[in-house]
Amino acid sequence: MGKLEGKVAFITGAARGQGRSHAVRLAQEGADIIAVDLCQQIDSVAYPMATPEDLQQTVKEVEALDRRIVASQADVRDRAALDTAVREGVAQLGRLDIVLANAGIAPMGEGSETPQAWQDVIDVNLTGVWNTVHAALPTMVEQGDGGAIVLTSSTAGLKGIGGDSPGGEGYTAAKHGVVGLMRTFANTLAKHRIRVNTVHPTGVNTPMVVNPVMEKFLAEDPSIAGAITNLLPVDMIEAVDISNAILFLVSDDGRYVTGVTLPVDAGILAK
Repeated sequence: MGKLEGKVAFITGAARGQGRSHAVRLAQEGADIIAVDLCQQIDSVAYPMATPEDLQQTVKEVEALDRRIVASQADVRDRAALDTAVREGVAQLGRLDIVLANAGIAPMGEGSETPQAWQDVIDVNLTGVWNTVHAALPTMVEQGDGGAIVLTSSTAGLKGIGGDSPGGEGYTAAKHGVVGLMRTFANTLAKHRIRVNTVHPTGVNTPMVVNPVMEKFLAEDPSIAGAITNLLPVDMIEAVDISNAILFLVSDDGRYVTGVTLPVDAGILAK
């Protein structure tokens, strides 16, 4: 028996990177998965975003663990699309216990100098998180069994890093805003035994971070590169490191943990 046997998790941004890692790690512990991802490009984002083929790879990896997965393309900026994804997933999988609001963009460097970059990152990284939680809540509250929600923030949600472009400023503002959402939800949902927390990764070895656009951005502004250098002697952590922290938060291991900001940051916030 895994730690999440009989549970169903709704995960946004599940096509690759941290989202895929979370889907696989939770499936390893017995969870079935409702997975969504945009699988399209956003104009202000210069690095390549996930594709439908990426999402299908997540499906294959979860199914290889003999777990069920309902995957669809949906934009977290579109509440109706998320409502549909949850409804169809619950119809097939029977319930909903865990929400991971993971989808996010990082429009830094090329293309991030426009007001549209600010708007896009706020819409995806903040409003998208709000949409994700509210799409899931009616089912979770009606079930009456409690549950766990984890919102993916960043070390930029606890520290003023991200650069001085509209995209970078929007990223930091959105990730700070996610903390405010978490604290509000933790208070309002406690009566339903639904726990809400945030995770705050340092740089993670995923396509959102490891790409030529981000590499050029950091090379052109050494002050930012210095600000995001870890205290422990590692350049980046792996997606599974975040997944393992999330597993603790959503399983009975963390059954009385709510309203916390959990850094998985190789010490960067202690600098």
